[in-house]
Amino acid sequence: MRLVFAGTPEPAVPSLRRLIESDRHEVVAVVTRPDAIAGRGRKVTRSPIGRLADEHGIPVFTPKRPSEPEFVEQLTALAPDCCPVVAYGALLPEPVLEIPRYGWINLHFSLLPAWRGAAPVQAAILAGDEFSGASTFRIEKGLDTGPVYGTLVEKVGVNDTSGALLERLAESGAQLLESTLDAVEDGIVQAVPQAAEGVSYAPKVLPESGQVRWDQPALAISRLIRSVTPAPGAWTEIDGKRFKLGPVELVEEHLPVRTVDVRKTGVYIGTATTAVRLDQIQPPGKRMMPALDWARGARLEPGTVIG
Repeated sequence: MRLVFAGTPEPAVPSLRRLIESDRHEVVAVVTRPDAIAGRGRKVTRSPIGRLADEHGIPVFTPKRPSEPEFVEQLTALAPDCCPVVAYGALLPEPVLEIPRYGWINLHFSLLPAWRGAAPVQAAILAGDEFSGASTFRIEKGLDTGPVYGTLVEKVGVNDTSGALLERLAESGAQLLESTLDAVEDGIVQAVPQAAEGVSYAPKVLPESGQVRWDQPALAISRLIRSVTPAPGAWTEIDGKRFKLGPVELVEEHLPVRTVDVRKTGVYIGTATTAVRLDQIQPPGKRMMPALDWARGARLEPGTVIG
């Protein structure tokens, strides 16, 4: 099939790479979000999908909105059979959805109808889900409501961060997406409407969402930190300054809430239940470092309270 691939961030790269290497399909163009200012140097940066397309000489379209008349004309002229989508980052209007004869097929990193929306992997970890997964479905007007072609299931590890889980799902999901496109072209798969029960939503995770509240139970704190690692990152305030935090380890002892205890074995912090041991911390303007090294350098007073 002639494909126009739509995607933007790093988790979409395995899918585009797999389709470029496919013997059955031809990626004739890529649609991605416009180049953005990023990094400490504040440089204009191409999206990961845009860079991969450039490497293979594939035309790249970066409309601010997919509804732009010029983009609609360009897509119509390309006459794609299907438009696979992985984390593109913009809503597609109905006129655009109607252009490819097989529609737009989205790879979504959840077991639909669970965790519709922008941050399904983060939501699954925050909720303590035992299993996550990925689904391929045909995009329609609603938010991730379209009928499903196929799914895969992935166990969520007790120490999984959203980054680690998403990396695995990006690879296994790429295979699911390719097999779905093969089956659609062969006419051997039918999209099945999503169940009306079990619907949940995963809105975009903002930097403010990563603030750790030490008066919460230790398990909830651990899930929160893992859900926002590596982005947008967990953080707490110490002396009025924001410090980023790495994952924590649950320990079977108690400390006063928000109190830091520095020992030879690590940095321990009290929560609403049992304490946690902090592994990594990033002071303002510095790199992530072992929490014990930071605590020794900071010479924290016994009974220091944070957050």
